Amino acid sequence: MNKFECTVCNYIYDPNLGDPDNGVEPGTTFEQLPEDWVCPECGAGKDLFEPITH
Repeated sequence: MNKFECTVCNYIYDPNLGDPDNGVEPGTTFEQLPEDWVCPECGAGKDLFEPITH
C-alpha cells in the first residue's frame, strides 16, 4: 500500500495507520478514502496529495 504526501503541508497518509481520529481504519488505502476526506493537518483535499514513490 502506497503512502501519499500532502503537497500543502507535507503530511504523510500511511494506509497502515489510517486516520483513526477522523474515522479511517488502519488498512484503508488512499483510494478507499471518502472523496470528502481532507488532510487532518491542514484541511487540503485529496486532489492535493501525491503518491510517495521512493
